[in-house]
Amino acid sequence: MKKTIAVFFSVMMMSVPYIAAQTSSWTADNGNGTYTNPLFYDEFSDPDLIRVGEDFYLAGTTMHCTPGLVILHSKDLVNWDFMSYCFDRFNLGDEFQLENGREAYGQGIWAPCIRYYEGKFYVFSNINGHGMQVFISENPAGPWKHINMGGNIYDLSVLFDDNGKIYAVYKYDEVRLIEIKPDFSGYVEGSERVIIPAGNAMGEGHHFYKINGKYYIISANYSPVGRMQCARAERPEGPYETVTISAKETFGTMRAMTVGNVGLGSPVPGDGFQFKINEAEGNYLSAVPLHQGGIVDLPNGEWWGFSMVDFMAVGRTTCLSPVTWVDGWPYFGLPGNLGRSPRTWFKPSVVADVEPHAPYKRSDGFDGKELLPVWQWNHEPVDRQWKLSGGKLCLSTLPAKDFLWAKNTLTQRCIGPLSEATVEIDASRLKEGDVAGLGLLNMPYVWIGIVKEGKSYVLRWKDQASNQQIDTLAMAKLFLRINGDFHRAVAQFSYSTDGNIYRSVGESVKMPYQLKTFQGSRYALFAFNTQGKKGGEARFDNFILKEPLADRSGNLPLGKVITLLNIGSGNLAWANPHGMLHSAWKGSKDYMGDGCRFRVHDRGQGRVVLEALNGAGFVTVVGQGLSSDVRLIKEESAGSLFLWQDMLQGECMLLSLKTNRYVGLHPETGEPYSADWPGTLPDRKDGTVFRWDVVE
Repeated sequence: MKKTIAVFFSVMMMSVPYIAAQTSSWTADNGNGTYTNPLFYDEFSDPDLIRVGEDFYLAGTTMHCTPGLVILHSKDLVNWDFMSYCFDRFNLGDEFQLENGREAYGQGIWAPCIRYYEGKFYVFSNINGHGMQVFISENPAGPWKHINMGGNIYDLSVLFDDNGKIYAVYKYDEVRLIEIKPDFSGYVEGSERVIIPAGNAMGEGHHFYKINGKYYIISANYSPVGRMQCARAERPEGPYETVTISAKETFGTMRAMTVGNVGLGSPVPGDGFQFKINEAEGNYLSAVPLHQGGIVDLPNGEWWGFSMVDFMAVGRTTCLSPVTWVDGWPYFGLPGNLGRSPRTWFKPSVVADVEPHAPYKRSDGFDGKELLPVWQWNHEPVDRQWKLSGGKLCLSTLPAKDFLWAKNTLTQRCIGPLSEATVEIDASRLKEGDVAGLGLLNMPYVWIGIVKEGKSYVLRWKDQASNQQIDTLAMAKLFLRINGDFHRAVAQFSYSTDGNIYRSVGESVKMPYQLKTFQGSRYALFAFNTQGKKGGEARFDNFILKEPLADRSGNLPLGKVITLLNIGSGNLAWANPHGMLHSAWKGSKDYMGDGCRFRVHDRGQGRVVLEALNGAGFVTVVGQGLSSDVRLIKEESAGSLFLWQDMLQGECMLLSLKTNRYVGLHPETGEPYSADWPGTLPDRKDGTVFRWDVVE
């Protein structure tokens, strides 16, 4: 369907002009000795992490994007810096170049394993159809030597054993072991064997360790629901016993909206394709919970877990969890609450004192000689058909049948929970049939751009899901913008002629997750020709990425008087003068009175004490386990300490530092609060999550 109008007016959106300084970006570090998951609020999938001395290195999946296989570095496991990519291009055929109707969406390279052995760093990973790849360097900043070992070795992890042998475990469900030749020329003949048969609760994304003389394999399993499994044996060949070490942890995040008829192996959907979009599914736990990760130790003996959690349209994010060893098993979580991870917790105990910072600079004025490392190309770029020149990104328009087949599309991961991407475009060098602009790379895609039709410039907004197109007459130079709410998985497009007043175009669009790209949505700068020929050139400048919720300094209301509205019950928490914490029912004389008001006292490192303004006392946990009552006590005690859990956007949980569990109640029974809740559900309506408001 095509809708054409001369001038399109919608909601006016006021904005400040372009500011050259880099805007604030998400970092997990709260600046008070705590961190809040995820480590990055943009996709970092299939993480693997190692420690070398006092340094940590993190590798992650990059699929079909180039450069590929990203390596980050950290001194404290919370703040990370970009280190390198292992390669610039695949050099493996048409599918990686969007040539001859072939593509590698959702394929490419994934599930890496990073290791350090005898002075060298190794990254092992799989490229679908091309086997296992090995990248070797003495410096994690590169350069990396590449070896293609071949073989059907995927979702692998590698162990350099004490006896000099190199083992890899791999495969889904059925776990196999194979020995690698020391020179990486191939695999030791006859060494392949099944070490854990199918159906024994193991899954994919293996992480292989030798700890205190025993062999451990940590995997993600999705049957019947997502969880993390650990297997343990005396020998690499087994036999292995297994336990669940993490389950049901979603941090109160709903399962992503998904596309039901676009997935791995399916063709790239063209315009007019009827997408089957499934809305987010309540408390369904199949793919959302914390999954696919491993463990790492600190020099002081602490252990920490890393893993993924699906965060709606952003995709799969990396999270950090304290590890508690019990009977020789590394459980994610805290004593008294094994298997569940706090969203906010105390930072790892390391020597380094690191200032909070983000791993990337995301805004780019294109003034340098190279692109910032946050950028990746969709598939491999076409050399000499793009350049940085005169402080501009210049993209030549190459023939493509639609946005998903456009070459030299430059992308970066969308970042949540909210972000705003703005870019200046100069289309004056476009030729007939050229189109260039700013898009959301996803399936379905959505973009806003300028089309050259004859001697005219047309602003076009295209939504693939609805097959709707809106055109309006335009100038050759515009500001294009996407406002993304990645918690709700919706986005709004707009444009401006002066960089101050923005006009919305089209309805808000959905950003479902799908398994064809196998990635979250990406911001994309693109240019292509719709008439099957090479056209002109689009020039982009001042890509500005703003994150309005990145500054979380106000998310802990220290010294303030607040109310706590329980999302599950719909009622305020009430300090009963007789000593119990209850729900205040609407219409009662206590509702919104001093009994529903609490002063938040700062006890350092994110720890708080809540004092009822009606004089009933301090909110305090007494007893433990089955009798973890929440009472009002006149004198503050250790049971009064809570670690504030920032659930973002005005919501929180209260983690008792006495029980390592959360304050909550059954929404429908009217029972008083207790502090024996392990965590919350994806919809946050189980009685453990509060909406807090400052009242004075």
